[in-house]
Amino acid sequence: MKICVLASGSKGNCSYIETNHTKSLVDLGMSAAYISKSLKKIGVDPCSIQRVFITHTHADHIAGLKVFLKKYHPVVYLTKEMEEEIDFKIEDKVYVDDMTIEDLKVEVIKISHDVADSNGYIFSSLGKSVVYITDTGYIHIKNFNKLKNKSVYVFESNHDIRLLKEGKYPYYLQQRILSDRGHLSNKDSAYYLSEFIGDNTEKIILIHLSEENNRPEVALKTLLDTLEEKEVKVPDISVALQKESTELIEI
Repeated sequence: MKICVLASGSKGNCSYIETNHTKSLVDLGMSAAYISKSLKKIGVDPCSIQRVFITHTHADHIAGLKVFLKKYHPVVYLTKEMEEEIDFKIEDKVYVDDMTIEDLKVEVIKISHDVADSNGYIFSSLGKSVVYITDTGYIHIKNFNKLKNKSVYVFESNHDIRLLKEGKYPYYLQQRILSDRGHLSNKDSAYYLSEFIGDNTEKIILIHLSEENNRPEVALKTLLDTLEEKEVKVPDISVALQKESTELIEI
């Protein structure tokens, strides 16, 4: 498998996942032009994208979807509830559930955000696996076993609680972010990752960092301190940025 976070942050999100027989995007929250250019930089023809998996329908996750669909015609994988929140018609779609598509196994993890419906995903192929979790206030304990000991975690670390509370966001917006239907703080993200990662884990990519209420070095230190405190083996860790793709990671 190959994975690349093409963009991640409050202004737009999109990632690329490849197996031997499939090429997919997760979300499409940047412009179609940006995504096309970013794909070409890692040697991927945008015309070869076969499907787009949607986590939820906020603009920073679907803003470029309409134009990209019109130009490249991938199939969209989403839920009925998500489709009802989108203000344009999607012709080629599949209502996503646990499924296998050629050599790509897809497992849906229901998460908690202030939309009609939202998904996390586990993508697996040939013994390797990628957990993709973003935009959730918490992760239900019933999903812990399913999420343990995967190869790569692409995982939200949205805000530092102190920076959020001392920042310029109004109180109601702070409460929304901190709620069970908001976003994972650095502290919560680090806790979940310390519970999940195992001997098979090769890589962690922290995503969806708030430009206002977080810093890459703060998110990274919070995770490293938590892993050290719990005596958990530290895999390779990186932080995804808003307008810069990560390296194309092969596992």
